[in-house]
Amino acid sequence: MIAVSIVIPAYNEEETIGSVIDQVISTMEKADITYEIIVVDDGSTDDTVHIIQERAVQVVRHPFNKGYGAALKTGMRKAKYDTIAIIDADGTYPAEDLPELVSGLGEWDMVVGARVGENTEIPPLRKLAKWFLTQLANYLVGTPIPDLNSGLRAFRKDIAMRFYHILPSGFSFTVTITLALLSNDYLVQYVPIRYYKKRRGKSKIKPIRDTLGFLQLIIRTVMYFAPLKIFLPVSLALLLLGIVIFLYSILVLHKLMDVTVVVTMLASIQIAAIGLLADLMDKRSPK
Repeated sequence: MIAVSIVIPAYNEEETIGSVIDQVISTMEKADITYEIIVVDDGSTDDTVHIIQERAVQVVRHPFNKGYGAALKTGMRKAKYDTIAIIDADGTYPAEDLPELVSGLGEWDMVVGARVGENTEIPPLRKLAKWFLTQLANYLVGTPIPDLNSGLRAFRKDIAMRFYHILPSGFSFTVTITLALLSNDYLVQYVPIRYYKKRRGKSKIKPIRDTLGFLQLIIRTVMYFAPLKIFLPVSLALLLLGIVIFLYSILVLHKLMDVTVVVTMLASIQIAAIGLLADLMDKRSPK
């Protein structure tokens, strides 16, 4: 018998949290899956918590707003089952896909609801940022990622807890757990789902700030698990720059820019050496 703890983080979602919980309950009652629902109220100041308390779910309250990731981590700690599923409280994800994601964990370590279905709707500006960040992540982990930060997914609790110390408190929780699993050769499956961009209530995402934050997070996370993917390209770029400066100074200026060439070449060697040392430390460290 499959058993799952469904974690729903909520912060000022009074317009949608009730319907989301009802949809999750309705869906899971029809499925042959044992479940519990843990709703983590992340310091809401509206009627979110009162709406949650009207339903037969476990409620955990933060005294103040700690962040999306912090709410998920709280739910993970409280979960009594070995399988965890998460879904956002804003009503943009289809709760009816939860059983399929949970059932897939027999073969996979994490199953992600990827927003690539025919009825998926994502705002144009977010599409551009999402595409860029995804391409960068694809290169850094060496495998295609259809959806980097979907808020609908199921995963094994024991694996997630191995990376608990690096999982952030903000929206980048989902990005981090995706990169962590892929960088360590865990099996991740993507299932196409619908996604509704016209949510009710106010979005908590700040496009520019969060995009820059995701970019920093992707680089930092991959440096944690695969530092050579970052250091070697930088080292190679500096090496090529040094060669270009050397040829330009000889062929065009007819004099050797020796100091610039030497500094650039040395920087290239030092960065490569740091990358190799970091990679060695990573390989020797227990996961």
